[in-house]
Amino acid sequence: METKKVALVVGASRGIGRQIAIDLARNGYAVVVAAKTTSDASTTNPFPPDPNSPESTINTVEREIREAGGTATAVPVDTRDFESVQPLVGRTVEIYKRLDVVVYNSGAIWWASVEDTPMKRFQLMQRVNPEGLYGTIQASLPHLKRSLRGSGRIIVVSPPIYSRFFRGKTAYAMGKVGMSVLTKGLAMDFERQGVADKMAITSIWPAVAIESGATRAMLLKNPDEAKDLRRSTIFSDAILAMLRCPAAKINGRLELDEDFLRTPEGGNVVDFQKYALVPSSASGASGDKWEPPRRIMPKVLPDLSVAEQDDEGKRMNSAAAGKERAKI
Repeated sequence: METKKVALVVGASRGIGRQIAIDLARNGYAVVVAAKTTSDASTTNPFPPDPNSPESTINTVEREIREAGGTATAVPVDTRDFESVQPLVGRTVEIYKRLDVVVYNSGAIWWASVEDTPMKRFQLMQRVNPEGLYGTIQASLPHLKRSLRGSGRIIVVSPPIYSRFFRGKTAYAMGKVGMSVLTKGLAMDFERQGVADKMAITSIWPAVAIESGATRAMLLKNPDEAKDLRRSTIFSDAILAMLRCPAAKINGRLELDEDFLRTPEGGNVVDFQKYALVPSSASGASGDKWEPPRRIMPKVLPDLSVAEQDDEGKRMNSAAAGKERAKI
């Protein structure tokens, strides 16, 4: 019997991350559920808890997966601390003997102007967002390269790169766009190393706002906003489609969930009503024509390449230079 592929989902205690972990398990993955929030899931009542509430933790998600017949282990982690990230990856490989997929969903949010973003908030976002991702990838890469036939995959929750994203949330955008730069740069590393036919890193971002812990407070104040939200299943469906794609077709892409699902690689999906959060809006039961939720992302995004894309000049390698100096 073939051993299950192993997925590490970082930021999986609630909302989108929880849905990703549950759907990976439903599709045959052994899942390590990682985040800071823990609890005694055996005493959680009612169970399962609201998936977008603080009562949803890595332990309740593990219990949900196990009670549904899946394989899961909850492992706490503080992504701000590389000394916490390394044992997380080590524990994953210790338990399951392999690592095939890493999904990085951890994120800290503060949307405000530069003037209204305190230094502590700025530092928190940079540590959780780009630094946490970088540390997770650094710790995981050796194991991903040793995965079945060397076909490790990394999925990053970060946006396409375009100027409007910076407006009104510059400090947040610096970190999230930095994560997308990491996606592009590591994809180029895979190409240079000749492994892009097996290894791939891809970024994904919602085209329409998704119900999550972040939107829960908004809905409590403005229930009517629900009509412009989608269920988190659209995100996990897009990620599963990405993982089914040949690595070379998906490596380095910065994708939106809906737009990717519409492509041949995503399954040529045309029905998005099933993802609408408000059932009456999705079914048209009111008699009105169904109107899709408001799209928060542009329909056309800029091409980041330049005419001189392949002209790097003399390539520098600081790591190699450091090794040469050490020999002297």
